[in-house]
Amino acid sequence: MPITPQHAFKPLTQAEFGPLSYDVFADVLKIRSELGRFFDEKHYKKALALRRPDVILEAPILVTHQGFKKFYFLDVLVILGGVFEFKVVEALSPRHKAQLLHYLMLAELWHGMLINVRPEKMQRDFVNNQLSHQDRHQFQIVTEGLDLQKSGADAFLAILTDLLQDWGSCLDLGLYEEAISRFCGGEERVIRPISVLFEGEDLGPQNMRFVTGKTAFKLTAFESTASQARFASHIQRMANHLDIESLIWANISRHRINLQTILPKR
Repeated sequence: MPITPQHAFKPLTQAEFGPLSYDVFADVLKIRSELGRFFDEKHYKKALALRRPDVILEAPILVTHQGFKKFYFLDVLVILGGVFEFKVVEALSPRHKAQLLHYLMLAELWHGMLINVRPEKMQRDFVNNQLSHQDRHQFQIVTEGLDLQKSGADAFLAILTDLLQDWGSCLDLGLYEEAISRFCGGEERVIRPISVLFEGEDLGPQNMRFVTGKTAFKLTAFESTASQARFASHIQRMANHLDIESLIWANISRHRINLQTILPKR
């Protein structure tokens, strides 16, 4: 299986997760009242596991594709179905919610909670997953804007198509990037500095990911056409000032995977 939890997870309904999340948060409040708010997150998780026999810490999920392997670890798994992600930051951000949603989709679990123990008033935020593994395979790959005559374009399309068919869409972009880099020769070869050109001068290097030669690539996950249009304007301007032959832009949304070739305009 391309996505393999190392425990037999048991999805919880909203009615089941609600009372559980209340109990776990109450336990963490008591623990923080004793420990204070300045320890690393691992200490609060271990303290919770000491008080709750139904807790599994760092529950692993293995993601594979051909020779690629990557482990993810759920911070706190309670009764095999509730995921609790701990943070020790000034404030929770959308990035934290996206990370937990990624974990829920990998595990095919429906409900989780972020717990931030660092602020004066402890924070929590619910995250709900509405997509099954099957749901994430309902997508269309659109290649009208991809120039397959450009170096590396056919290889990039083949790699990304294989990954999406195996894992589905909507997962963290970093996972797709890491896997594409692995199959293009490894990060040491793929991530390279390239000159930024402005008014005939070299402003210095910018690290980019390359499929091959001077063909770079960029992944995004915009759902709205307006967001894609705004990004398209800026990625074109970026390409105009890079010493590259072309840039492949892949936008991975839930239902539509759109690939385009961006050519520098000098």
